[in-house]
Amino acid sequence: MQRVLDKWYSPSLNKEMEIVTYGYYGFPLLMFPTAAADYLEYERFYVIDVIKDFIEAGKVKVFSINSINRESWLNRQLPTPHKALRQVQYNHYIADEVVPYIWNSCRGRQGIITTGASLGAFHSANQLFRRPDLFAGVIAMSGAFDIRGYYDGDYYDDNVYFNNPVDYLPNLPEGGYELNALRHKQHIHIVTGQGNYENPAASRRLSDILHTKGIPHELDLWGYDMPHDWTTWRAMLPHYLSAKF
Repeated sequence: MQRVLDKWYSPSLNKEMEIVTYGYYGFPLLMFPTAAADYLEYERFYVIDVIKDFIEAGKVKVFSINSINRESWLNRQLPTPHKALRQVQYNHYIADEVVPYIWNSCRGRQGIITTGASLGAFHSANQLFRRPDLFAGVIAMSGAFDIRGYYDGDYYDDNVYFNNPVDYLPNLPEGGYELNALRHKQHIHIVTGQGNYENPAASRRLSDILHTKGIPHELDLWGYDMPHDWTTWRAMLPHYLSAKF
């Protein structure tokens, strides 16, 4: 399996950011780390190992990037306006730097599927819902999709609103580009376990919003024996790559 490490200085984030690519061919899968982890997290926890056959067969080409969660939502010392602004800068990094990098690696503009577990599920879903022109679908595993759960207080501004799917999705206007584009997506998979430390209510809430807006999707609730942990995500991702793509 080809494994390529790369990095560049990001003008959007004003720091060096790493990326790893696995494989030669296949549709592009962009992975967002959990919590405050880095671009090699899915490799360390053997997720890359369990999808290795799909990578080597040329079904999927995987890209994994760093998070900036320690500089935003998980930084308790940072005021909320600064957390939200850092998220906006991360959005620019994804759209203006990572997406062109993936297209260049794939030798053409292709539909990118996003994925991630836990806080990575939030990022993967948020990127798709905000920019359906850039992303083709999502596999969001064990996520929470209300960003207000990641900061204290009542502060609210446009940077929070436009990164909080449970707020902006219900208000997507009929006839608007974003809603029309999302209604044509074939791969919106919201999946969660129901075991220890999972929050299936968060996935149900997102599903209810998508249903109300007429956005096709799959809500998949796994069993009560599936905890909020790597054993669950190592089962979920290869299942979806096999059964849905």
